[in-house]
Amino acid sequence: MTNFASAFEKLLINLINESMNQYETVFILTPVLSDVQMKEAVEKFKGILTAEGAEIINEENWGLKKLAYPIEKKSTGFYQLIEFNAAPEVIKKLELNYRRDERVIRYITIKMDKYAAEYAAKRRNVKSAKKED
Repeated sequence: MTNFASAFEKLLINLINESMNQYETVFILTPVLSDVQMKEAVEKFKGILTAEGAEIINEENWGLKKLAYPIEKKSTGFYQLIEFNAAPEVIKKLELNYRRDERVIRYITIKMDKYAAEYAAKRRNVKSAKKED
């Protein structure tokens, strides 16, 4: 029975890992937030992801940037990027929370194919190498 249980456990782990995809989400927060409020909003969305079983790979704060066109009469916004592995059902819950939160003025979530994931990993490695120098 022990061999069967361990084989079954390995099969379940493989199925779970295969059902998880790599995603990248970028959202823009309203520029009227304080630094503390902005970090609180980011932690809220990271908490939603981890509560749903997502694994956060990378997080980048791109800071306050000028928007290409005004949104809700605002010309700037705080950009935030989060890369994560998750099951497809998690995206619906994440985006529902984006829509409900008045601090978020735009968002986009994309499923990364293997080439985009490889590029993102290379970009992270280059960025970490520059920080070490």
